Amino acid sequence: MDKIWLKSYPPGVPAEIDPTRYASITALLEEAFREHRAKPAFVCMGKELSYGELDALSRKLAAWLQSKGLVRGARIAIMMPNVLQYPVAIAAILRAGYVVVNVNPLYTPRELEHQLKDSGAEAIILLENFAVTLQAIVRNTAVKHVVVAAMGDLMGVKGALVNFVVRKMKKMVPAWNLPGHVKFNTAIAEGARQSLKPVQQGPNDVAFLQYTGGTTGVAKGATLLHRNLIANVLQSEVWLNPVRANRTDIDQFITVVALPLYHVFALTVCGLLTIRTGGLGVLIPNPRDIPGMIKALQGYAINTIPAVNTLYNALLNSPDFHKLDFSKLLTANGGGMAVQEVVAKRWFELTHTPIVEGYGLSETSPSVTCNPVTVTEYSGTIGVPLPSTEVSIRDDDGNEVPLGRPGEICIRGPQVMAGYWNRPEETAKVMTADGFFKSGDVGVMNEGGFVKIVDRKKDMILVSGFNVYPNEIEDVVAKLPGVFEVAAVGVPDQHSGEAVKLFVVKKDEALTDADIFAYCKTQLTGYKRPKTVEFRTELPKSNVGKILRRELRDGRA
Repeated sequence: MDKIWLKSYPPGVPAEIDPTRYASITALLEEAFREHRAKPAFVCMGKELSYGELDALSRKLAAWLQSKGLVRGARIAIMMPNVLQYPVAIAAILRAGYVVVNVNPLYTPRELEHQLKDSGAEAIILLENFAVTLQAIVRNTAVKHVVVAAMGDLMGVKGALVNFVVRKMKKMVPAWNLPGHVKFNTAIAEGARQSLKPVQQGPNDVAFLQYTGGTTGVAKGATLLHRNLIANVLQSEVWLNPVRANRTDIDQFITVVALPLYHVFALTVCGLLTIRTGGLGVLIPNPRDIPGMIKALQGYAINTIPAVNTLYNALLNSPDFHKLDFSKLLTANGGGMAVQEVVAKRWFELTHTPIVEGYGLSETSPSVTCNPVTVTEYSGTIGVPLPSTEVSIRDDDGNEVPLGRPGEICIRGPQVMAGYWNRPEETAKVMTADGFFKSGDVGVMNEGGFVKIVDRKKDMILVSGFNVYPNEIEDVVAKLPGVFEVAAVGVPDQHSGEAVKLFVVKKDEALTDADIFAYCKTQLTGYKRPKTVEFRTELPKSNVGKILRRELRDGRA
């Protein structure tokens, strides 16, 4: 198919980007540090960190990491919410020649152990609030170096007060004990006495392992190379140009970083793109605290806010929404989950800026398609392929289907991962002979090249933009002694788009839904936990005995 979507591009957006512009993300970061030294790069809880400071701190932490004898390409995990230490850690790990493994800080010990073991991480940088999770499983992993950060570490005089409030008043740091750990600020101080040895990095070096569930239920690491993320940053940058160009009234573009940086959408669009364009990222450590978030954003003329539908909805329903300054809002990016029409319309009424919906996956660094940033109304589509990206809608035999007909969304472009970490057989399942990644999502493309998602081939459940795989939930619940059989499906949820529902056949009549909820709380992070449980005497099965989730989901059984 010729690239029919190019005719839908706004003026000024090129058909292709040059992914060879930087040899590595490190080169991109260091250019930004040189060019924007005096400008603030990130701000958190009122404390700003300039590009010059981000350069100096990350250089020291990188030198400290190198001094530990970690070999080039070693995996280092980061387990933090959006705090100032996060961008410092990312820059340090990459500059030292290592690979970043992003970890959700709300993971349970079981989930954390799998990711650390699978990635082979030898070091971890984490916030003390989550140290107790690591303590439970660290001996089962290859982790030799533990750096523990406190909320107030980089906040100067104010830091002591912040730490006192977090530890003593809010009691947000459960008691922990990790023998041999090093404090974040100590690592910085020790690194200041070392010198960073420059590392020759190339486009094909691994930069991030971005974990995603799989149809097997086991979280797999999408291997993202330096060139994959560079490509996606540059694709996103040119896509935003129609609303950013010629805005001489804006001295520095301000982006709301409320989506967690461990999520690939935030990593690229809020983290790396902000740095590449010399912007200011306003870090929100806890986006669930809407009043706290609004307070943190007051006084900033926001230009960009990437978010998921649930966050837009929560902001719109806040009585303090009017306190935010959207007078210079250029674009609101919606991704991770479907944006609801009612939310999109209300947002446009109140901000006069549309929510521009896009689509991506961990495996594609992440952005694949996006609506033009010049649109003024909700389309219900995920937009058109970004520059240098091809989308092909194919049937089960791998043949392209005619326009308007549903098929699997397949993607080819410089942002597509190198494969799943140490899982060649899983990689082979999702890559076609001609180099397209099979997304598992079913979509249709119209004559303008706009794509609409109509279904998912996999039984994946999408909760507030996070993938939840039924197999993982079922594996966990099946271990509960009173459970005979279990099936997990996604059901519509007004708040999170979809929620997890369990269908359970009891082995022990005394088993209650409260027992299941309590057990899941110890094994699964919040968004994976079931919202409802329905007990059945039997579950629908195929002739080979496979539980038919779709029948349960569609209410046919």
